[in-house]
Amino acid sequence: MEEVKKDQNAASRRSFLKTGAIAASAFMIVPRHVLGGKGYLAPSDRLIVAGVGAGGKGQSDIAEFAKSGKADIGFLCDVDDRRAATSRKNFPKAKYYKDWREMYDKEHKNFDAVSVSTPDHNHAIISYHAMQLGKHVYVQKPLTHDLFEARLLTDAAKKYKVVTQMGNQGASNDGTRLLSEWYDADLIGDVHTVYCWTDRPVWPQGIAWPSPAKEIPKELDWDLWLGTAPKKDYVDKLVPFNWRGWWDYGTGALGDMGCHLIEAPFRVLGLQYVKDVQATVGSVYVDEFKKGKFPESCPPSSHITMTFPKTDKTKGDITLHWMDGGIQPERPVELEANEKFGDDGNGSLFIGTKGKMIASTYSNNPLLLPTSRTKDAKAKQKWARVPGGAGGHYAQWVEGAIAGYGKTELSSSFDKAGPLTEALLMANLAVRGYDLPGGHIKLLWDNINMKVTNFDSVNQYVKREYREGWNLKKA
Repeated sequence: MEEVKKDQNAASRRSFLKTGAIAASAFMIVPRHVLGGKGYLAPSDRLIVAGVGAGGKGQSDIAEFAKSGKADIGFLCDVDDRRAATSRKNFPKAKYYKDWREMYDKEHKNFDAVSVSTPDHNHAIISYHAMQLGKHVYVQKPLTHDLFEARLLTDAAKKYKVVTQMGNQGASNDGTRLLSEWYDADLIGDVHTVYCWTDRPVWPQGIAWPSPAKEIPKELDWDLWLGTAPKKDYVDKLVPFNWRGWWDYGTGALGDMGCHLIEAPFRVLGLQYVKDVQATVGSVYVDEFKKGKFPESCPPSSHITMTFPKTDKTKGDITLHWMDGGIQPERPVELEANEKFGDDGNGSLFIGTKGKMIASTYSNNPLLLPTSRTKDAKAKQKWARVPGGAGGHYAQWVEGAIAGYGKTELSSSFDKAGPLTEALLMANLAVRGYDLPGGHIKLLWDNINMKVTNFDSVNQYVKREYREGWNLKKA
């Protein structure tokens, strides 16, 4: 039904443009580029974007879409007027809403696409309802807060035939493509082990839930901010950033940086889903021999080991190690004493049967080891580069949405971003289960039925319960 409405709206728009053109031709006939001026784009060649989440990362995302030259920011939506202030100033013609549901109800005929940059717990509901309206969707990483949502959005993109992109902009960098070409050229042999690490969290984790604040800022609609999450009293310093360290809203260091750092192993090795995972996590002691238990908060650090099944690009299973909280793998012997291992806090290491290769955040600065091999490396270019690299990630989505579903390949469309997000969220099950009774085990994952088969206690986190009044309504 929505597709029919969309076609009717498009037909009405074309009819209007055609009628206007005929009327204009009665007076004079001039070339279209003269009417529109240099760089003119017909209305059908521009994307009208509604931004849900207009501050912080949402602010920069919206600015990048506009910078593409082919997108108009038609609507802005944010629960916090303070965070939205700069975007509202930069796009004064954009109509402003606080509630995305109201914006969808009133304006869905007036925009083509939605950018979602909210805390993780509201990604899925905002995106899914947009796709049901036939809107193209760009969603910040991680794609979703739980595994069920990730599978739902992946399937919905195909069902509703919309153009999608997740905001892990390093997926558009040259580095991830070069790493893939080196591997395909057999420069490091068969990869069997990968390490990815980050200095995150750079926000508080492993702490007790704070006491309620005296008052809610007048610019913030706290109930809308909570959205799908359980009802709780407002606390200071949760908004706008420290929510990442709380399970009700964020997905910890892995959710924040995993989509950036593990994207390259997914591309290079053709990874799809995790078959088992185990974790160890950092402890917090509140007194002598008294371990603090803070189940609402993500731990201060973790080391997670994931096993991926053999792919058509490997000879056997792949072991992927994730380390956060500043933990790093052993420095490769091939690196000289003064050479950097990744960047100052993040990196990835591929270990093959014939050699190794490393990269930094967003797959920047890819290097073969020893690094002297890099300048002489020869590999056929197999993958087209994205103009602008990571910065071109935004324009790629804009142009893909204008072209239409299935017309162009995107770096992190949901068919790629969905499985990547599922793997990270599956790894978080091991983190969350670590302190549950009997949780110090390897979790076995049934990917088809989406459940852990040997430790049922963690399956409660595969699909969480939304707060009353917030539902994923299926069309």
